[in-house]
Amino acid sequence: MTRSILITGCSSGIGADAARTLADRGWTVFASCRQATDCERLTAEGFDSPQLDYDAPDSIGAALDHVLGKTGGTLDALFNNGAYAIPGAVEDLPRDALRAIFETNLVGQFDLINRVLPVMRRQGHGRIVNNSSVLGFAAMPWRGAYNATKFAMEGLTDTLRLEMSDTPVHICLIEPGPIRTAFRRNAQKQFARWIDWKASARAAQYEAELLPRLHDHEGKSRFELPPSAVTAKLIHALEATKPRPRYFVTTPTYGAAAMKRLLPTRASDWLSGAR
Repeated sequence: MTRSILITGCSSGIGADAARTLADRGWTVFASCRQATDCERLTAEGFDSPQLDYDAPDSIGAALDHVLGKTGGTLDALFNNGAYAIPGAVEDLPRDALRAIFETNLVGQFDLINRVLPVMRRQGHGRIVNNSSVLGFAAMPWRGAYNATKFAMEGLTDTLRLEMSDTPVHICLIEPGPIRTAFRRNAQKQFARWIDWKASARAAQYEAELLPRLHDHEGKSRFELPPSAVTAKLIHALEATKPRPRYFVTTPTYGAAAMKRLLPTRASDWLSGAR
């Protein structure tokens, strides 16, 4: 029997690469997306692509019911990948913006996990892999909302891993740095929706620092890697007999982890952009 996996956020980037690579490795892949049009495109490509919106509990339940209906009630793995960012200074983040991003990046993901866990307990095995970020343990300016959701994800995932250590269900984190995806384009839309930068006390900084970076769709970090770099770590998390609790991806992630261990906070702050 082939192994089955539900992957979220498969419209492009990391999710799409993971879905295609695992399908090539013989996995039965359920490549879910938030938007129906993206599901239709993946269905035309040959995937089973249920619509799953983290913000809608009914959508989460319907997607999982669909998957279990196709597999006879089992699911070997879950890769929580869908997420987005709202760039902007913390002092400019509206209350509703924080509610919205936490609903997608954290609450919906753990709603799905808690629905999947009884399935994995019943079948006697399972892998749950959460896609975090270097920003899940290292803060950077202008990324407060995303930082907060990923810090929270890491806390809940670490706790879940401890709680599930007496079961055959493995819990893992992947922590990428800069990856070549449409993430920046999506962040630009969220910025336009939520951040009134012209009215901000930091308007000049927005204009000089954040806006040029946000609109530079062709520019890339010298450390940027393709989505396949994340998929390579995902494969180990899914297929290794003893998966690691954490998988770093990209040089900046390794560097940030070393910096957090070795440097005092003031030095880390300076390297992260504190003035």
